[in-house]
Amino acid sequence: MKKLAILGSTGSIGKKTLEVASLYPEQFEVVALAAGSNVPLMEQQVRGFSPRLVSMETREAAEELQSRLNHYPTHAVQVEWGTPGLLGVATHPLSDLVVSAIVGAAGLQPTLEAMRAGKDVALANKEGLVMAGELIMTEAARRKIRILPIDSEHSAIFQCLEGRYKEDLRRIILTASGGPFRSLPREQFSAITPDRALDHPTWAMGQKVSIDSSTLMNKGLEVIEARWLFDLEIDRIDVIIHPQCIIHSMVEFVDGSVLAQLAVTDMQLPILYALSYPHRLRSGRTPLKFSHLSPLTFEELDGERFPCLSYAYEAARRGGSMPVVLNAANEMAVKLFLERKIPFEGIPILIRRTLDAHQPRPAKELEEVLEIDREIRQQIETEHKIQ
Repeated sequence: MKKLAILGSTGSIGKKTLEVASLYPEQFEVVALAAGSNVPLMEQQVRGFSPRLVSMETREAAEELQSRLNHYPTHAVQVEWGTPGLLGVATHPLSDLVVSAIVGAAGLQPTLEAMRAGKDVALANKEGLVMAGELIMTEAARRKIRILPIDSEHSAIFQCLEGRYKEDLRRIILTASGGPFRSLPREQFSAITPDRALDHPTWAMGQKVSIDSSTLMNKGLEVIEARWLFDLEIDRIDVIIHPQCIIHSMVEFVDGSVLAQLAVTDMQLPILYALSYPHRLRSGRTPLKFSHLSPLTFEELDGERFPCLSYAYEAARRGGSMPVVLNAANEMAVKLFLERKIPFEGIPILIRRTLDAHQPRPAKELEEVLEIDREIRQQIETEHKIQ
């Protein structure tokens, strides 16, 4: 039986991971959970899965959860909070696999600590590799840690490359849905509201990822993630729009052959593969019926309407601190947009301005990465208050 610790258990991926675990009680045991401030949902998860340790983001949330669990009928659950609690979940001695599903920069440190504790990682947090890809992959190699991708695109690439020789690979092709504004004229972008941007046509995701999908920054972050996961030059990673989201990504080999991974649009499938690897478990999902599929189409991406993807390529090529800056600026821009403090078109404008103002410097150690991240966030907060 594989024992799981889940970072971000009340988020979109965390909830789906627990759904998968509940379907295979003989295969998976949940031993530790970490979440933000959703106390009612965490209480449900504790009662449903009986973890040994749980952690909430704040003391207040932890105390409320503890109060709710005072009469919990089974074994005692240890309740912690803050960074120490989060790292305790990430390094829990009983876990075999840590599911890293905290969105944004906050997922970097616990993911690294899990690896340093010798845990394999099922990775849904792309921002960690964007900010500190070299650090993470070096740590994985040093400790012989397996990083199992949960993003559907990277899971697809992982599956297509399994058992292949790297020297036979020509390029990776990441597919993108195009988001909710794929065909919306540029002149109508000024009317885009957070509610519209959160309404993804295919996938059900959390707020931050949904907004990233609407700007195509999500694909930019995935390009940088793929660069590190598969040890490939950034210019050998391409993106193509595939609105049906049936082909989750492709790889092209030097002889011109292309392998693609196809599946229904259900995040439980890549989660299940990451949890069960190197084996496959029967999913019970409805298989693809090819005769019932609509035509599978592909489109070139319009870089003028969606410049965020090009910013990600630029940051990756420049290296050093630039991917850290890209990620921090994007997270702040998304936050400001969701708070209706900047327009949708202001997201790439803020990112571009922040990249242009930054003087690149090394960012190889965790402390350097976190310091640059803090600087950029404080800079944007100050600028926004001045405005």
